[in-house]
Amino acid sequence: MSVSAPSRRMTFRAALVVANVAIIGVFIHQSLAVPSYSAGSTLGETDGAVPDGVTVFDDIPAVANLDPALLVALRKAATDAADDGVQFFVNSGWRTPAYQEHLLREAVSKYGSEQEAARWVATPTTSPHVSGQAIDIGRSDATAWLSEHGARYGLCQIYDNEPWHYELRPEAVTRGCPPRYADPTHDPRMQR
Repeated sequence: MSVSAPSRRMTFRAALVVANVAIIGVFIHQSLAVPSYSAGSTLGETDGAVPDGVTVFDDIPAVANLDPALLVALRKAATDAADDGVQFFVNSGWRTPAYQEHLLREAVSKYGSEQEAARWVATPTTSPHVSGQAIDIGRSDATAWLSEHGARYGLCQIYDNEPWHYELRPEAVTRGCPPRYADPTHDPRMQR
């Protein structure tokens, strides 16, 4: 059975829309990744802020305070990715509840509502970043590498709208990564 030309065009257009949404999401994430602290704020690196150029091998709180099993998997994957010329830069990792609250307030201001902000930033009580269970990997070559190879290490993309957000799912090594949620508002963990 052959596919008609209009069907191929519709499939191509749908793929372009998905790619554009992913690219827009990356730009949005990058604008949130480096916080703009208000005057007098004491939040900083000790709260989980990540300076430019940090990798999964650096010993700053955002990396060092990750769950040990997640950090081991990340470093093993990063070592193997380096053989392909790919380096894992960290946009965000572990965060204090105060830093998470700061990011959430910024997102509400940026998106205009708590409901829209929830698509991008979790609360301090629900964020896997606060518990050290999540990492946001920078640069598209690293997220593409993880998208293709991450399951071998138990590293899975969790949300369709956040191609940079990875969490450890040990069962993925043998079963593959579970289906992704459209965004954090569809994740039952965020409903607490």
